[in-house]
Amino acid sequence: MAREMILVLDFGGQYNQLIARRVRENNVYCEVHTALSMEKIRKLNPAGIILTGGPQSVYASDSLLPPVELFSLGVPVLGICYGAQAMAHVLGGEVKPATVSEYGRTEFETVSASELFKGVEKSSVVWMSHTDRITAAPDNFTATATTANCPIAAMEDAAKNFYAVQFHPEVVHTVEGKKIFSNFVDICGCKRDWKMSSFVVDTIAQLKNKIGGGKVLCALSGGVDSSVAAVLLSKAVGKNLTCVFVDHGLLRKNEAAQVAEAFSHFDLNFIQVDAGERFLSKLSGIVDPERKRKIIGEEFIRVFEEVSKKIGAVDYLVQGTIYPDVIESGLGKSAVIKSHHNVGGLPDFVDFKEIVEPLRLLFKDEVREAGRELGLPEEIVSRQPFPGPGLGIRIIGEVTAEKVKLVQDADAIYREEIDKAGIKHLAQYFAALTNMRSVGVMGDGRTYDFAIALRAVLTSDFMTAEAAQIPWDVLSRAANRIVNEVKGVNRVLYDCTSKPPATIEFE
Repeated sequence: MAREMILVLDFGGQYNQLIARRVRENNVYCEVHTALSMEKIRKLNPAGIILTGGPQSVYASDSLLPPVELFSLGVPVLGICYGAQAMAHVLGGEVKPATVSEYGRTEFETVSASELFKGVEKSSVVWMSHTDRITAAPDNFTATATTANCPIAAMEDAAKNFYAVQFHPEVVHTVEGKKIFSNFVDICGCKRDWKMSSFVVDTIAQLKNKIGGGKVLCALSGGVDSSVAAVLLSKAVGKNLTCVFVDHGLLRKNEAAQVAEAFSHFDLNFIQVDAGERFLSKLSGIVDPERKRKIIGEEFIRVFEEVSKKIGAVDYLVQGTIYPDVIESGLGKSAVIKSHHNVGGLPDFVDFKEIVEPLRLLFKDEVREAGRELGLPEEIVSRQPFPGPGLGIRIIGEVTAEKVKLVQDADAIYREEIDKAGIKHLAQYFAALTNMRSVGVMGDGRTYDFAIALRAVLTSDFMTAEAAQIPWDVLSRAANRIVNEVKGVNRVLYDCTSKPPATIEFE
């Protein structure tokens, strides 16, 4: 029996990954695709379709628009922001530049009954981000909501289950956003029966079918993503899987030994490759963060290719790529925020039959849930994320062995103080080395040393995050220890920036 799903058609908006999250929170499977043909859309057989926001204008010559045939499929369609304008444009309505653009929190009011707004307060706050607006609805559409500057803030053709909202219900700033998505799921007639246990069973079966008797090499970092990917593959192909852990010299203090110890208890073909000098040599003199990521991504692949040749004819390379990696590396016409070493950082040529990414459409919290379904121990499932490029992107500017040791020591002190304080709710916390030197005083003498930046964030999906408010006494103890115990550091800063506008990592 085919799995019911809602299709998200991506037009390049900055919040599109959140749309998938909101649907999945309702226990409905969801996929995000860009510029699909009608043949592919029909093959996916969606229970409903969501048209996302995007940076374009529908009347621009190069704008992406949904095919008009999409509205003859007989399934509910929800247009969001640009997606609402695209729906209006394709179906014969009118879209023009707004006389007053709307950005941020906006007072919103429903003006007629609607299944989409069932249980939604008549007046509430929504999140707007648009310069165009719908000035005339298509035939048979009625306006269902308004704002002070947008007479058609929502519209619908209830008979055909076509709905459009000018605002972004997927972001937390839209107070009734979750309810709106829940209503759309009901309109689509979804049974809400998609669970992570289903994902695990289905994925193992798909991997068995895809790989058959082929040999598989898994890039295992010890983090939750690659660990879950490894166990999925182990259950699918058994002894045909080899897990390769690359110590690229950019790990946290004592991490290589800890990873090796953790996986010694698993029935996996585990290989450790010590390649620290090799990676540092490749990074010598490189300061641009995108170049660093791409160099690290390519070197990982070269190491895996060499291991593959030694163990003999490996067909598939498995990576623990997750959805935030894909989004930030650019999806369709979406902006590239930063190339992840395992996505946008891959070289043009990879000497494997195929790269397999079984977690590619999962968010971090979903990966953790899958890990629990697979029986992974909690210390791995709840392990704090660590980026594939490691300290290479927590050292601003050129990476050297001296800088690596400096940030390793500072990071170990910070993590130790957080643990001693019993702070458990943080999603991620670490020390980074800025490229700034400043004057200090130690032992009645002048110093001119580096500044360390401490960071801690709260997030569920790692697509958005807010800076955690660490107690001052904890930060003070960590800062005092770092400047006294780590030679070369005379200043400690705390990063209190959210994501966006910042990213969680520094580069």
